[in-house]
Amino acid sequence: MTPTQPTTANPRLFLWAITSALAGFLFGFDTVVISGAEKTIQSLWKLSDAMHGVAMASALYGTVLGSLIGGWPTDSWGRKKTLIWVGVLYFVSAVWSGIAPEVWSLIIARFIGGLGVGISTVAAPLYITEISPPDRRGRLAGMFQFNIVFGILVAFLSNYLLGGIGEHAWRWMLGVEAVPALFYTLMCFTLPESPRWLLTRKADREAGLAVLRQIQPQAPSAIIEANAAEILSAAKHDAASSHGFWSTKHRVPILLAFLIAFFNQLSGINAVLYFAPRIFEMTGLGAQAALLQSIGIGITNLVFTFAGLWLIDRLGRRTLLVIGSFGYIASLGLCAWAFFTEHFSIVPACIFAFIAAHAIGQGAVIWVFISEIFPDRHRATGQALGSATHWVFAALLTTFFPAMVSAFPPGWVFLFFTFMMVLQLVWVKTMVPETKGVSLEDIQKQLGIHS
Repeated sequence: MTPTQPTTANPRLFLWAITSALAGFLFGFDTVVISGAEKTIQSLWKLSDAMHGVAMASALYGTVLGSLIGGWPTDSWGRKKTLIWVGVLYFVSAVWSGIAPEVWSLIIARFIGGLGVGISTVAAPLYITEISPPDRRGRLAGMFQFNIVFGILVAFLSNYLLGGIGEHAWRWMLGVEAVPALFYTLMCFTLPESPRWLLTRKADREAGLAVLRQIQPQAPSAIIEANAAEILSAAKHDAASSHGFWSTKHRVPILLAFLIAFFNQLSGINAVLYFAPRIFEMTGLGAQAALLQSIGIGITNLVFTFAGLWLIDRLGRRTLLVIGSFGYIASLGLCAWAFFTEHFSIVPACIFAFIAAHAIGQGAVIWVFISEIFPDRHRATGQALGSATHWVFAALLTTFFPAMVSAFPPGWVFLFFTFMMVLQLVWVKTMVPETKGVSLEDIQKQLGIHS
């Protein structure tokens, strides 16, 4: 769709986008729901700390693998079929986790759910990007991130509500995910296939045109034909260039995808989200107060993610990254200063400000931006690259953060995160292009991939 062609509101388009984005809800729910069951599981099966760590991290291992391989089914089977199978993986994982008789069954079940998470971070943002008009692409694709945050909150609430129902409460905590997983899977059958996949991968022009007409029902046939011709022309140009994914032709989007995922995690976001109670307890707060502050993090994350989605197509991706970078630097820098000077009372406010900066900047932008910057032929592979980079560094940060705060004073750890966000600001100002309101084909020209 060309950026000069105005689009009118299409309720079906919003429904398709929110259906695909529900994969993000299951992502957030699946990631956090284990927190309500982990202590019971360790006690019930008398797990050593090492085995307990493996069990708790099993979903993360699946996520890394899923993000690495997610581009293959997305390109080979199509975006729609891949999203359906993501729902199946979530459903199987939830049921199997809830009835697991011993730890290895739970590990396999959680690993399967992790595969769903990893593949969903490739397929869902990519699908929404490919069906969205340029002027609403940021808000629609950004709903994936909003649903992740919403899923996290619902998981905390679900664990709270199910926590007192008896000795098998932990099984219900893990198994209840089967309900939204089944709903999501059935809803995915109502989705049309991506018109870009139909045109460029399946070479089904009639089916591709039919979906384009569904996306823009009021557009004249000439506009629909022109959109299809532009998509096919860009795909033919890319195919004729004989450049594979790992080529100098794609060095700019590859570097952009890698660095946005790299800086996303080197902000320390996963450390703060996963270890918030521990961080707050370092300031002298009791365990209950620390848990309450952690719930505040979830609410702050949700509110400012919503604000980021409202702004992303108004201010643009690059502008939000700049705003978020300044917010990161100020909040993390003050947090480091508070730990160095023992002004612990301001740490909670700094952490909330940090979460707000992330939600309105990197959190809102990352999945949208990665899905925009690669040509149709390599979009799934590019999305897989960015997703895998994100999850590998998430795993490393989560693994080493407890050792970092034990080996070094917390002030130095937060100062390191501050320095990384200074580097992010320099990168954004010098290398990151603005993609707001630009057609996917014109973005390729902007990045030097197509002439």
